[in-house]
Formats: sequence, structure tokens, C-alpha cells
Amino acid sequence: MNTLQVLAGITVAGVLAGCSSGPPDRSTGPIAPRVARLDDTAGISLPAPASGDYCMAAQQILASTTLTGSNTVFTDMPEYRHSKPSADPHRIYQVVTYAGAMPIVVSCKTKTAAHLRAVYGPEAAGEQLFCPELANRAQRQAVAELADAGQPEAAARATAFVVDANEPYSTGQAYLEDFELSYRAADGTVHLNSPGLFQDYDSWITRFLPWQVRGQAYCHVATVDYIKALATGEIEPGTVITTGENATVTPR
Repeated sequence: MNTLQVLAGITVAGVLAGCSSGPPDRSTGPIAPRVARLDDTAGISLPAPASGDYCMAAQQILASTTLTGSNTVFTDMPEYRHSKPSADPHRIYQVVTYAGAMPIVVSCKTKTAAHLRAVYGPEAAGEQLFCPELANRAQRQAVAELADAGQPEAAARATAFVVDANEPYSTGQAYLEDFELSYRAADGTVHLNSPGLFQDYDSWITRFLPWQVRGQAYCHVATVDYIKALATGEIEPGTVITTGENATVTPR
């Protein structure tokens, strides 16, 4: 698909979603510049999946910023599907997918570093990171928890998992498609997927897009609990995640 086709598809999607000149409750006055750039996010751990702090931490990690936004955690997948984060006001969104009582995926809708810089000043955010960075952190946390629990063999298996370097999609439709959270490759290694969406706010295309799709960074990330369950054999690779109306977004 060429650039013009992608642009047309995004624009039509934005129109169908309902375009306006700006996000609801947008600030009408000038915003004071913020020094929020965070070049070292190594100290930020991923909180519990059901916690509203999870996607706030994801926002900080992905945009290298101390800004968190105001997070809404949905317990209805269609509401999450239709949500659109905004930079001004800074709002982000989250939903959790469960397998029984176990949270297995956290889905976040955050803002890009470039969009935050455009709104709050050049020192409001730093390097843009992507969804596999969150998956790598979840993997490291799972390994540490297994080791602390006296399960060295499971910790070793979790260490060997491969986090695929998934390229982000450019359309919401692709981001919302069903996907395989994990799979076993032909060589026997277990792989983790962390699909996402990214719209480059600094791109020339942005000026032609409705506000709903500008500067968005979305991710689906395997939870620490899921990675630990894979490592212990409680769950086999091959879990398919859906964002359809039948998605399980509350513990059962």
C-alpha cells in the first residue's frame, strides 16, 4: 500500500469516527512549556495490569517523559476500540484482556513524543520507543519474579523467549485485528508479539489528518503473568487475542 492510499484510509477512518477542529475540552489559552524529558526510563517498572498506572507508565516509557496523562481503564472493548487519546488535554486509554482470572494482555493508547513536544515544548519528551520495549520489560520482570519464587528452570525458559521486533501499523483497523500473542517457531523457540500503531506527528502527512489520528502510539503487550505462565507450562504458546465484542476484559 502506498503513502497516498494509507493517507486516504486514515482520513476516511477519521471522518467516519467524527472529525472536529480539536479534541473535546482543548485548552484555549497558551500552555506553559514543560521540562518533562526523561532520558533514562530504566527505573520505571510495569505496574499490575488492572491498575490505571500501567498505561501511564507505558506513556512515560514510550515517549521518554515524566508526563503520564489522565488514564481511563475500560471494561468494555467497544469503548476502547472507539477511544482516541489526546495531547491537549492529555488523555490516554487502557483495556485488559483476560484468560479466566489471569490478565494476559494490556492494551494502551498513548501519545507520541513528537506530539507532546509540539504541545508542551521541545523538552516535554525525548526519544520515541515502541511496543517491543514494553514487552522486553515485561519479560525481564517475569524472569526476576520466577527467580525470586525459586523457579530457576522456568526463569531460564522465560529468558530464552524471543520478543519479536514488530513494526507498528499505520491504521487503527490493522491494530484492532486478531493476533497471535505467542507462538512456537520451527526451531522450538517461543516468541512474543507486541503489535501496535504509530503515527509520526512530525510527518508531512499529519497536517492533512483529523485530530483523532494524529500522534498516536498504541500497543498490545503480554503481561508478566502471561509470560510466567508460558514459562511454567501453565499456558501453551499460540494464544489468539481478539478486540472484538466477545473479548474477555474482566476476570472470570
